[in-house]
Amino acid sequence: MATVLPAEWIKNWEKGGRNEFLQLCRALSEDKSHDSLSFRDIQQALYELSSHVIRGSIKHDQASGVLADIIEFREDMPSILADAFCILDIETSCLEEKTKRDNFTQLVLSCLYLVSDTVLKERLDPETLESLGLIKQSQQFNQKSVKIKTKLFYKQQKFNLLREENEGYAKLIAELGQDLSGNITSDLILENIKSLIGCFNLDPNRVLDIILEVYECRPEYDDFFVPLIESYMYMCEPQTLCHILGFKFKFYQDPSGETPSSLYRVAAVLLQHNLIDLEDLYVHLLPGDNAIIEEHKREIVEAKQIVRKLTMVVLSSEKTEEKEKEKEKEEEKTEKPPDNQKLGLLEALLKIGDWQHAQSIMDQMPLFYATSHKSIAIALCQLVHVTIEPLYRRVGVPKGAKGSPISPLPNKRAPKQADSFEDLRKEVFNMLCYLGPHLSHDPILFAKVVRIGKAFMKEAGTTKKFISDRVVKFQSDGSKQEEKEKMEILFSCVLSITDQVLLPSLSLMDCNACMSEELWGMFKTFPYQYRYRLYGQWKNETYNSHPLLVKVKAQTIDRAKYIMKRLTKENVKPSGRQIGKLSHANPTILFDYILSQIQKYDNLITPVVDSLKYLTSLNYDVLAFCIIEALANPEKERMKHDDTTISSWLQSLASFCGAVFRKYPIELAGLLQYVANQLKAGKSFDLLILKEVVQKMAGIEITEEMTMEQLEAMTGGEQLKAEGGYFGQIRNTKKSSQRLKDALLDHDLALPLCLLMAQQRNGVIFQEGGEKHLKLVGKLYDQCHDTLVQFGGFLASNLSTEDYIKRVPSIDVLCNEFHTPHDAAFFLSRPMYAHQISSKYDELKKAEKGNKQQHKVHKYITACELVMAPVHEAVISLHPPKVWDDISPQFYATFWSLTMYDLAVPHSSYDREVNKLKVQMKAIDDNQEMPPNKKKKEKERCTALQDKLLEEEKKQLEHVQRVLQRLKLEKDNWLLAKSTKNETITKFLQLCIFPRCIFSAIDAVYCAHFVELVHQQKTPNFSTLLCYDRVFSDIIYTVASCTENEASRYGRFLCCMLETVTRWHSDRVIYEKECGNYPGFLTILRATGFDGGNKADQLDYENFRHVVHKWHYKLTKASVHCLETGEYTHIRNILIVLTKILPWYPKVLNLGQALERRVHKICQEEKEKRPDLYALAMGYSGQLKSRKPFMIPENEFHHKDPPARNAVAATVQNGPGGAGMPTSLTINTAKLEESAAEETDKLKEKSQGTVKVINKTVNAAPKVTTSNGNSASNSKIIKEKDEKEKSGKEKEKEKKEKIPATTPETKALGKDGKDKPKEERANKDDKPREIKEKTPKSDKEKEKAKKEEKASKEEKSKAIVTTTEAKSVAEKEREKEPSREKDVAKDMKSKENTKGGEKIPVAGSLKSPVPRSEASECEREQKRRKVDIHSSPSHSSTVKDNLNELKDSSTKHYINHTTPTLSKSKEREVDKKDLDKSRERSREREKKEEKDRKDRKRDHSNSDREVPQDSTKRRKEENGTTGSSKHSKSESPSDSPRSNEKEREKSKSKSSGKEKGDSIKAEKMEKSSSGSKKESRHDKEKEKKEKRDSTGGKEEKKHHKSSDKHR
Repeated sequence: MATVLPAEWIKNWEKGGRNEFLQLCRALSEDKSHDSLSFRDIQQALYELSSHVIRGSIKHDQASGVLADIIEFREDMPSILADAFCILDIETSCLEEKTKRDNFTQLVLSCLYLVSDTVLKERLDPETLESLGLIKQSQQFNQKSVKIKTKLFYKQQKFNLLREENEGYAKLIAELGQDLSGNITSDLILENIKSLIGCFNLDPNRVLDIILEVYECRPEYDDFFVPLIESYMYMCEPQTLCHILGFKFKFYQDPSGETPSSLYRVAAVLLQHNLIDLEDLYVHLLPGDNAIIEEHKREIVEAKQIVRKLTMVVLSSEKTEEKEKEKEKEEEKTEKPPDNQKLGLLEALLKIGDWQHAQSIMDQMPLFYATSHKSIAIALCQLVHVTIEPLYRRVGVPKGAKGSPISPLPNKRAPKQADSFEDLRKEVFNMLCYLGPHLSHDPILFAKVVRIGKAFMKEAGTTKKFISDRVVKFQSDGSKQEEKEKMEILFSCVLSITDQVLLPSLSLMDCNACMSEELWGMFKTFPYQYRYRLYGQWKNETYNSHPLLVKVKAQTIDRAKYIMKRLTKENVKPSGRQIGKLSHANPTILFDYILSQIQKYDNLITPVVDSLKYLTSLNYDVLAFCIIEALANPEKERMKHDDTTISSWLQSLASFCGAVFRKYPIELAGLLQYVANQLKAGKSFDLLILKEVVQKMAGIEITEEMTMEQLEAMTGGEQLKAEGGYFGQIRNTKKSSQRLKDALLDHDLALPLCLLMAQQRNGVIFQEGGEKHLKLVGKLYDQCHDTLVQFGGFLASNLSTEDYIKRVPSIDVLCNEFHTPHDAAFFLSRPMYAHQISSKYDELKKAEKGNKQQHKVHKYITACELVMAPVHEAVISLHPPKVWDDISPQFYATFWSLTMYDLAVPHSSYDREVNKLKVQMKAIDDNQEMPPNKKKKEKERCTALQDKLLEEEKKQLEHVQRVLQRLKLEKDNWLLAKSTKNETITKFLQLCIFPRCIFSAIDAVYCAHFVELVHQQKTPNFSTLLCYDRVFSDIIYTVASCTENEASRYGRFLCCMLETVTRWHSDRVIYEKECGNYPGFLTILRATGFDGGNKADQLDYENFRHVVHKWHYKLTKASVHCLETGEYTHIRNILIVLTKILPWYPKVLNLGQALERRVHKICQEEKEKRPDLYALAMGYSGQLKSRKPFMIPENEFHHKDPPARNAVAATVQNGPGGAGMPTSLTINTAKLEESAAEETDKLKEKSQGTVKVINKTVNAAPKVTTSNGNSASNSKIIKEKDEKEKSGKEKEKEKKEKIPATTPETKALGKDGKDKPKEERANKDDKPREIKEKTPKSDKEKEKAKKEEKASKEEKSKAIVTTTEAKSVAEKEREKEPSREKDVAKDMKSKENTKGGEKIPVAGSLKSPVPRSEASECEREQKRRKVDIHSSPSHSSTVKDNLNELKDSSTKHYINHTTPTLSKSKEREVDKKDLDKSRERSREREKKEEKDRKDRKRDHSNSDREVPQDSTKRRKEENGTTGSSKHSKSESPSDSPRSNEKEREKSKSKSSGKEKGDSIKAEKMEKSSSGSKKESRHDKEKEKKEKRDSTGGKEEKKHHKSSDKHR
């Protein structure tokens, strides 16, 4: 212990130490208590001072002087000093040093006047006292003290019994037993008792005992006996009373004894008046606390054993069960609980209202142990009844109820009755907490407490506001804050009472439905968050807190199992009643079990839903909670083990959700919020629930399997949709959809859910789908999208206009701030625009009454302008400014804001439904059994429906006419085409058609209709031909990037587009009428401003048929490619698309056969591997076979003219406006004219997704892919050039080594080089078969290559003449557009390189065991290059000579800026020479072809042939020219070794004129690329950029190798 007196003070005692010591003592004496630190410090200070005197550091007189000064500081200072002396006395007596002992004696002597003798005699040793002279002899002093102690502690005061006279006791009893109602007071009686004790020598303790006995017999005289005992106790020792009572309790502690309640009561009253202490009495009572704790533990163990027995499956005979029951009965008889005196006293305390002492006793016992005894629980309930009486009478009594008032306790010391909610906090809440689940013994009190809670929630204002805003407006003065805090505290108390008392008590009540409903009255005022939290505690924690509840839980589960085993559709009612009974008390346990069964057996859903009709409102709410808890169970996997489908338990729960929420009035907010939270967390599995709920409650179905009739009905009004649009006629959804709407609006979840779903669509792919199987990702994406469409549809049809407009923000806010995808944003905004236009239109009609149709249309157009103008402004921010050069914001907004309802009236649907109703009415008339009144009702219903439908049709017809008028006025400003028409179509497809056609089935139909509408309106700058060409030309990428449902919609879109095309193709009259003079079918696309054209510029009917054939061919090619990739997604999607377009494709027999073979192959390959693909393929195969009779040969599909020998020359003479101009030529001309302007954009567009990929097939001028004929030589020349550069494997290696070289060409090649290994890996299976096919021919191929090299050299020498003259024009062009020129040059280079560098595994998955040979490696490379450009096997007359195109474009400087403008004479000379040369070459090639064909026939004599040899020869002779053999491998989609010769023969017919044009073009490409090497550094940078841009498309490159070659 640290010293209080520093050594310096002792040294300088007189100078300053004394004063310091005095100050210290004064400071320490300020705290007068005995427990504080300062008290200990004073003791320490005095002790240290004294010990310094003993050591001789200070003189004793100095010390006594200081002590005299400080003795006044505290009253107990002498005692403290005596304590210090006492310790020093012991210490010095042990020392041998006499000086210290003498110093101590002197110090004490000098301080005798400060400490009294008695205190010193108490504390010091007798020897010390003797030396101080305070006692004479220490020995005598010791003897005397021993005697006194013996007398005090060991001597008993015995009364002489003979001296006590019985008469005294008799008189005493008479005195106490007299009538006390008069003026007799306790004081008077006490005087008499005293006299009796004195007179008759009575023992005072026995007198007290008799007084207590009499008090026991006369409990009603509390007011007399309590003061009497209180006064009497002044004469006794305080413990006497407690000992006497303890002795009385002891008497009854025999096993057979039973303590009378009167004794408990007397003890309780004495405790309440504080005449005895509970601690003193408690030790006299049995059993001990340890025994009570042991008993409690034993009860818990027993409860658990009972649970174990119930959960065990015991297969025992009935006899053993009976024996067990008898044993249990016997045990119950023998086990009589021993008397628990503590509980008896507790009960008595509660009855007289002594809550404080009762609480103290309960605190000594385990939780709820005391109240688990019924008598105590009832006593405590009674006390609560009394305490809450005034408040209950004021706020809790229901209207009209009388009730039986409870009188207050006569005892003034009982708890104060509660008059306000604030008073409840003092005692009542505490009492209820001690009651816990045992409030179940008193249902009336339960109801009272609940009603008071309900009244409190009412008074606390609208609860939701109180909870959410935490603002309570009770008083307007300054005490608002206090009131608010009080209310919050009270509210938390109410929640605690509900959790700890009300719900557990409900569990122990025996199926009391009224209590359940009463409790719901209070619960419904809580927000659902609080309710669900309470249910969670109730379900997961409460049942483990008490042995009784543990048993109840087990019994409930046991009973639930019993009911669920027997539940079927037939016994729904009786089982439902049993479920209802069981659910009143323990809903959480019951529903948890029921839901676990539903998750396992989905066939239980319907009977369970039907059996839940007997539940209370509270139970329905608990059911909602249990469902959410089951959904959120973290232990359950949401996917099946194969990781490709959603788990069945989740599907079952979702289905159950939909059914149960529709049928019963359950609050939806919690479930909807759960779905929203899951979406916020990036999880979309639970959208399944929302989908089911909306479908069942609102009757809005989302299915991809709609028939065309249903789809058509869906384009009509609401009534038509309801009658003909859905599979199941979901009726009576009005109430349930209203409930769903209210839940969404009340909790502000309508828009957030939409936005979360829209955002989550992409989240599914990029966040959620990371590790998941592609099939599952697609499913989740579809589920997310479908639910969005369904939910959006629900909001549009159920929300009022004001609600909708108020909630949905403008389109730019949706897209830019909420990052909603554009398609979804317009989907949400569309109903808003329709609402606004119609309401504005109605306003204008009312304002000015004019009935003329023109006036109406004018007003409608004004309304549209007013509503849509801000939208036109808003959409500008959605895309880069460049977009609006081609299409106007007005066109964009118009496209996205209209629906099928606005474009066409489904007359046939209306007629169909009306006819159905007529048939129904006839059937009703014919039905003899139906009662007349029912007949009348039914007929009235049908008539009303019929009238509604007709009215709706009329209304829609007027509306459509108004919309078409509006579009007619708008159309001139739609397409601005500031760049090119080609670019316009690109933008239109990319930003409008493709995103919307896969949004929903109706949108797919809408897109096709809209394209047709834009064509019919004769919209300026819109090329219908180009648009359709783009849509059909290359569908591989679009198909491959769709999910399953999107593929289905895309198929619908193609189907509708094909329907239109087929209609035009079918009849010349229709074609002339609908397309003949339309600007969409102009083939020469002149400068932007000029759209007029003479008849010659229009595409004629026969050439249109050629084009349609080309489209069919392209579709076949793409389909075959997808089927041969082996990729799951490709195969599945193309089969879905093909199934959808089956009505209009395939129409041509040979294309149909090619498809049929591929599909048959898929069926064989996938039967064991992927059964879902097998099922799809089988389905399609069957349907395709049934369509076979309707297919026609190719020559019937489009007419093929046998061309003259000099067809090429003739075409050249025709010129750009020639009458017989074939279609491909015209399209190409258009493209060549426009290509220069587009080249700059192409590189950027490369990476812009599917649409752009398709664009390339149409855009790229040098490739001329759209041509209907064969552009063979083009690829050949490039191939020859490549052959020179790398003739064998060594050259190829060198090329690979040079990839990182400086020129842009090598960079482009490098890129391809990188792709090659990947492609090879992907097509491992394909390679060996290709080899087998190709190796035998390698020698012949080498010979061909040599010949071609010679030919190409000659060609080059000619082409140089054309390209090297007159550079001045090109230079001027460069000055004007330097960047464009660079891009063109670079683009050509890259194209050239890709053509030369990429591999083309067209032959599909050919398999062969032949290993790869060195010799065939180079050959294979060559062949891949040969198979470069795929063209339709249609007649060669449809191919325009490319020389003509080049001539046209060179005069306009559109295509190749390095091409000089030649004088006309020079041009003619060059043309003649070129033509002569090309004719010679074609003759040579014919001979060579003939030879090759014979060889090939020999090689493939075993392969099956569908067309005989002579027919092929005949066709060949008709065609006049033969194409190069290099295409024979890839021309037909059926080009595997097993495919028929027919396809091969067809592919050989090629146009020789085509070759010439192509060769010149290829030469020019070479020149332009070499010419632009000056800017190679600049190009390098651009190449890098191109690489970056195209990384997005790399994945697609891998999967669709041959599709790149289609160009």
